[in-house]
Amino acid sequence: MPRPPIRPEPLTAAGFAPFGDLIAAEGPPDRLINQGLCGRWHDRARLDFGPGGRAGLSIFRAEPRRLPHRLEMVERHPEGSQAFLPMTDHPFLVIVAPDEAGRPGTPRAFRTAPGQGINLHRGTWHGVLTPLAEPGLFAVLDRIGDSPNLEEHWFEEPWTIED
Repeated sequence: MPRPPIRPEPLTAAGFAPFGDLIAAEGPPDRLINQGLCGRWHDRARLDFGPGGRAGLSIFRAEPRRLPHRLEMVERHPEGSQAFLPMTDHPFLVIVAPDEAGRPGTPRAFRTAPGQGINLHRGTWHGVLTPLAEPGLFAVLDRIGDSPNLEEHWFEEPWTIED
């Protein structure tokens, strides 16, 4: 019997909290800066670059995907967090799974709204970058270092994510 499909949820700070941080300018700013002309939403992500790592800022361009989406594999980064900041207003799909004794549990999917980015906490199982529209352009802030920082898990039976 095939697995039940996963339906994307709206991305909210509370719903995403077990996996990472929502990065967005939601609600009033924490403070005004630059002579009162700029709102600052302060310290919105728990960035973690682990021992022997440093922050790196990269640009990713990922091919857009369509729903239904076949989820065959998830990965995680045991040495540091990974923040994805879209460089367009297009939504993207965020796929995560809880850790269950070193293996991913049942995945969840979130659909971002314009202006939302995410920070995946260190060790969070997640799907690959999944934009839903071109150009799939993101600024990514993550760990740069010499130690291995990638684990992959291939599901014996894939999951399907659909609207």
